[in-house]
Amino acid sequence: MPDSRRHPTPPGQEPLHPDTLMVSHGHDPARARGAIKMPVYHSSTFVFGSAEEGAAFFDVAAGRAPAPAEGDGGLVYGRFDHPNLQLVEARLAALDGAEAALVTASGMAAISTALFASLRPGEQIVHSRPLYGGTETLIGKQLAAWGVGATAFDDGLSQTQMASALETAAARGRVGVFFIETPANPVNALVDLAAVDAALSDFAARHGYRPLSICDNTLLGPLFQQPLRHGIDLVVTALTKYVGGHSDLLGGGISGSVEHLQPLRQWRSTTGCMLDPQSAWLLARSMETLGLRMRRAEATACAVADWLAGHPRHVIEVLHPEHIDDARYRAVYARQCQGAGSTFSLVLGGGQAAAFRFINALRLFRSAVSLGGSESLVCHPASTTHSGVAPELRARSGVVDGLVRLSIGLEHEDDLIADLAGALTVALGPGAVVP
Repeated sequence: MPDSRRHPTPPGQEPLHPDTLMVSHGHDPARARGAIKMPVYHSSTFVFGSAEEGAAFFDVAAGRAPAPAEGDGGLVYGRFDHPNLQLVEARLAALDGAEAALVTASGMAAISTALFASLRPGEQIVHSRPLYGGTETLIGKQLAAWGVGATAFDDGLSQTQMASALETAAARGRVGVFFIETPANPVNALVDLAAVDAALSDFAARHGYRPLSICDNTLLGPLFQQPLRHGIDLVVTALTKYVGGHSDLLGGGISGSVEHLQPLRQWRSTTGCMLDPQSAWLLARSMETLGLRMRRAEATACAVADWLAGHPRHVIEVLHPEHIDDARYRAVYARQCQGAGSTFSLVLGGGQAAAFRFINALRLFRSAVSLGGSESLVCHPASTTHSGVAPELRARSGVVDGLVRLSIGLEHEDDLIADLAGALTVALGPGAVVP
């Protein structure tokens, strides 16, 4: 069986490109009766060859013994591990440039596992702002109820703000986690990963310990940004989005070192937030076309953003990485991102009323939450994904009532632009000249 805890490239060989690894890495047809694709292993439990083998397998599964140098330590029970999960984890680790990976039942399950397994009551979390609405709720309500304090910083390009937030949090208790989301959903704000690493190193020099750094990498995914290469300890990704890519599954991923993942692995096994075999099989299928899909969608999104930014009446603001005119932003974007992705927002004059008129007038874009699927989606974050965030925090983060988020899919760019042109005319009135 594949093992996500093993590096995909044998010593002395040139590493394969991610696109190549996604096609066949982690599956040996000879071990599946010649099946070119891994079967779906719909089995809740696995048979031991002997009582001694069962005891040894359980020691590995429970974390009491390390996995053997060869193999995965054996399969015990579907809540701990299963073959389809191992395959997806092996490929996710390869995509993220990680030593290992864990896959969970949803993106929020990944974030919850990472935070609850890494924090203790009385500890503090420092985080960037804005965050996805579900993450804001997790930190502000569930973690707060467990006695975990939170300190936010708004400027992800400022190492000074990061350092100040760390010191503020440290005055209240031990800082257990430094959590960031970059680019931030839905405004595409960036957090400088090099500045994070420097701020945490300076903090460690003063306080004698270094908080665990965790980055939500969902908006760019492993294709266009690899935070582990910039000093981040753990990367979480909503695999529901681009990696799944077809709006037909839920999943979450956490990538990092075996050491950092060990307590998270135990938390996942205990709480049971394991991804099921069928969804894992679908993820493995989707990973084979990840590069093709993301590059095509990114190119289309750039064309759409260019058209929107060239609107002759300048009635909209386009929050696409290629159209955010800030020298610091441009420098960080060039240093840590390999692409712009295909999810961005625009801001309409006229607030929620104009935004609703615009969304309701679209014909090709489907009005729904989520992103990264093969179809183009549109949503109004202030009343949906971020509606649980306090209005003053939404406004402070730029999630205003006139903001509309677009997730560009695989349709032809000319058709999407024509759809947007018609909807803008409806939303802004006949006086708004749309090319």
